[in-house]
Amino acid sequence: MGKKAILSVSDKTGLVEFAKGLVQVGYELISTGGTFKVLAEAGIPVTYVSEVTGFPEILEGRVKTLHPKIHGGILARDTAEHIAQCKENGIELIDLVCVNLYPFRETIAKENVTLEEAIENIDIGGPTMVRAAAKNHARVTVVVNPLKYNEILQNLEESGTVPLALRKRLAAEAFAHTAEYDRLIADYLEGLLETEAAFPKNLRLTAIKVQDLRYGENPGQKAAFYADSEAGKGTLAYGRQLQGKELSYNNWMDMDSAWEIVSEFEDTACAIIKHTNPCGVALGQSVLEAYERALDADPVSAFGGIIAFNQVVDEITAEAIKNRFYEVIVAPDFTVQAKNILAQKTNLRLFTVNREECSKTRGWKLRTVGGGFLLQEEDQGITPAREWRTVSKLKPTEDDLAEMEFAWKVVKHVKSNAIVVASQKQVLGVGAGQMNRVGSARIALTQAGDKASGAYLASDAFFPFPDSVELAAQYGIKAIVQPGGSVKDQEVIEAADRLGLILVFTGRRHFKH
Repeated sequence: MGKKAILSVSDKTGLVEFAKGLVQVGYELISTGGTFKVLAEAGIPVTYVSEVTGFPEILEGRVKTLHPKIHGGILARDTAEHIAQCKENGIELIDLVCVNLYPFRETIAKENVTLEEAIENIDIGGPTMVRAAAKNHARVTVVVNPLKYNEILQNLEESGTVPLALRKRLAAEAFAHTAEYDRLIADYLEGLLETEAAFPKNLRLTAIKVQDLRYGENPGQKAAFYADSEAGKGTLAYGRQLQGKELSYNNWMDMDSAWEIVSEFEDTACAIIKHTNPCGVALGQSVLEAYERALDADPVSAFGGIIAFNQVVDEITAEAIKNRFYEVIVAPDFTVQAKNILAQKTNLRLFTVNREECSKTRGWKLRTVGGGFLLQEEDQGITPAREWRTVSKLKPTEDDLAEMEFAWKVVKHVKSNAIVVASQKQVLGVGAGQMNRVGSARIALTQAGDKASGAYLASDAFFPFPDSVELAAQYGIKAIVQPGGSVKDQEVIEAADRLGLILVFTGRRHFKH
């Protein structure tokens, strides 16, 4: 009696080739529904499941594999007692189960999907077979991933068996497959019950390990990077490294900050990041101009930094970059010539993010505290300039508002307390993470120096006192943009009027802790 395999898959990638390989090494195939049809049309010998069970599919296909002749054949151990019981009941052993499940994820992703349609795409028989086979992996091979087909066939062709070590790995993958499936269903149904809730009652996350990292923030800490299975393929996590050393924990943190900043802009933008804060951000008519203007903001801090562009990096920009030390360059792509030039710097990491793919995330930011998690919405977008409120006597022009909007988009990504000084769509000074706001303002203005005269200042949160306005006036700042909302707003407005500054309130804060 030959070995038996049951095949019932939603994802039919590689199915025919796998089935042919199983037949060639002596397996008899059992199948259901659409899988049976595909195999039969390919001329592969296959037995319909009803011929094994002696019972027809019923309830519109809801019941077809839930039968002792299937599950007894999967769950029976290779013991005298189990073998005897199987013979007594006419059950033949099943040695391999190849199953993946109804496309529930794809179904609920459809626009205007109905509850009835979603419910009908909840697989019952499939997960039951998968879990049974995974439980009995001491004897049975379970496969849910088409990428494993070749490895299984290679072992069967070489030794006639699937080794226990591989069966264990496949069983773990199978339970992960059904666990993720159940997570999707639970999240979907709970979401229907809690339509007003911003966040789920039960937080269930599934992420795929992309790589182990050399270490964490410090050499004494282990670390790894995971990709969120719910994120779009146009997000940073699904980007591709083209060259260079392995990415570190700190690289990923800085890359995220850099990519978020340049993603704020439609025009050609460059951001240079150190320790998650921008030391230079600028727009330009070309990629090279954007880079040179971003570098000019703080060339000292840019050493060893991470660069992000929102446009393809070209040859002339690569030439300008190659003589300075950077850790990573992130961009939608690099021209062939740019790759060749930067390939000379073997340790420099080049990383691409496909902006043409969906760049959606869950819309959440998740952080840990001792024994728990903090979950919040992402701080997406900004309040547009047309909704800002000018509170000073002096009024901004359209050009002034465009300059302030640039600074406002950048300050959103600076650690609080955050101050940005900018002009001509170029950052001139950044004050980040200070314990008081005037301290951040002093750092940013000192860095900008003489260039601060006639420039624009953005603050991520309100000024609690007029002191930052008074300091800005000493450096010749033309206009300030900030959220407003302090109990001392009137004093701040009066200081701006007394000193001849434009003051605009956005009505929205952008703290970043």
